[in-house]
Amino acid sequence: MGDYLVVGVHSDAEVERNKGPCVMKEDERYAAVAACKWVDEVVKDAPYITELASLDEYDIDFVVHGDDITTAADGTDCYQIVKDAGRYKECKRTAGISTTELVGRMLLVTRDHHIRGSRSTQSRMQGVDESVVTDFSHGSQPAGRLTGIAHYLSTSKKIIQFSSGKEPQPGDKVVYVDGAFDLFHAGHIEFFKRARELGDYLLVGIHDDQTVNSIKGGNFPVMNLQERVLGVLQCRYVDEVIIGAPFSVTKDVLETVYHVDVVVHGASDQPLDIDGKDPYELPKELDIYREVDHPALHMTTTAIIDRIIESRHVYIERQARKAKKALAEAEAEKAEKEAKVAAAAAN
Repeated sequence: MGDYLVVGVHSDAEVERNKGPCVMKEDERYAAVAACKWVDEVVKDAPYITELASLDEYDIDFVVHGDDITTAADGTDCYQIVKDAGRYKECKRTAGISTTELVGRMLLVTRDHHIRGSRSTQSRMQGVDESVVTDFSHGSQPAGRLTGIAHYLSTSKKIIQFSSGKEPQPGDKVVYVDGAFDLFHAGHIEFFKRARELGDYLLVGIHDDQTVNSIKGGNFPVMNLQERVLGVLQCRYVDEVIIGAPFSVTKDVLETVYHVDVVVHGASDQPLDIDGKDPYELPKELDIYREVDHPALHMTTTAIIDRIIESRHVYIERQARKAKKALAEAEAEKAEKEAKVAAAAAN
């Protein structure tokens, strides 16, 4: 819609006051947005209600938001000021993926939204299942679950849109990393950044859902393969991905797509493959295996899920409010459509 993209990111305090608890801390969210390849500038601690002074301060022509209604804690439309000034545009919201949807999946992490492998993580999650499947009934409204475990479904067009289309040039050093990259977070970003510094071209192998589930067990991954692929591709440090890469690094991985010069893994424990072998056995034999450390090594997908599980009652209340709001918006939209039909019939 324009030439330069400025993204305002709210502080934790602002989000919690107006919307509810954050999944990612503000520094993690600043880093995530800054690493997105379409973003030119990040404004930290942006005001929750967008004002014209903020737009003028950063030389912004107009504000873009999805076609869902966003309100502050007092019910104020967060974008009414810029709407009235004619400096507001909308884009269609992407169906099937949102923070609310992902929180619902994490709260229902013991539910069947993936084929079960090992149940090794199940004992740690026990007690969540029954407390999370809560009654959302308000007055005469029917009860329901926190989420229907919807998934965003990608298309070839969308993958092409996310892909850089860049090929390694002659003499470029190709770096390969692999993993699930579930709930793409600051730890992944820091890892990619440091891996990319070891070469000129970063190739990322992303394991399919069944492979991740067979290794991690429980109901991992939280996000499906298509969602995880797009999450990785949007990162500015990534050049290309292998969709459904094998868990163990094979000769095909090292030679078939591109000639891989370096295989990189984070400085953390690596689970063995289902056959009990070291997945990095081949690159270690070839002496092209390297490990990297980074300041966000503590940040993992499991750590994010633990945040939700440990404060599940707070997040259940958040989900209930969001469900009630969504229902009210749907009813308002329906009433508006019916009114238009009635007005057209009267004319």
